[in-house]
Amino acid sequence: MTCMIMALRPVDRVRQDAEPIAAMYREMGTKAAEQIVNRAFAELAMTIAALSHQVRVRDLGGIPRRLRRLQRMCENLGMVSLGLVAADARGAVELGDMTAFAAIWARLLRVAERSLASDKELLDLSL
Repeated sequence: MTCMIMALRPVDRVRQDAEPIAAMYREMGTKAAEQIVNRAFAELAMTIAALSHQVRVRDLGGIPRRLRRLQRMCENLGMVSLGLVAADARGAVELGDMTAFAAIWARLLRVAERSLASDKELLDLSL
């Protein structure tokens, strides 16, 4: 009997809504909106990095609050998928389901990587 091991490679569809950023550009003008959007993406990346550190050291205190903040930031930037996954992760932590949290956290990191990699594309769509 031969055993085959198959490596699974999850692929998450990343949904983004260009309208929130486009609205900023329309209302503020290119230069001001660009500064605000760039600052918001940098803050989003720093929030994810801080969350990653907390998860790595198993310090779950304050994680639901930070995930809620991440969710709001995503909503403001039109990062639909990332915001939904952050909400799911927060729910798992609040329920105390660490197995679910671990799985959702892995998904959050995948979606975040793809979302932040495509933030330039989203900015280009809003111009």
